[in-house]
Amino acid sequence: MSVEDVARKMLELKILPRFSILVMTAVYVRCIEWALSQQVLSTQQSALISVVTGAMTGSLAVWLNSEKD
Repeated sequence: MSVEDVARKMLELKILPRFSILVMTAVYVRCIEWALSQQVLSTQQSALISVVTGAMTGSLAVWLNSEKD
């Protein structure tokens, strides 16, 4: 099996996008756990969680639309 065959198979199975969404989900969960462990959230911390949630929602929507192909 050549390198081209392995690369073609990885593209066919969409391994890299699936792996990246898995890593992003794990980091997102850790971010939410951090926020919940705080006694009092400042407005900056709340804004950070809001931005991370929006980014995760957007990337998940893009990934789900790309899975249709």
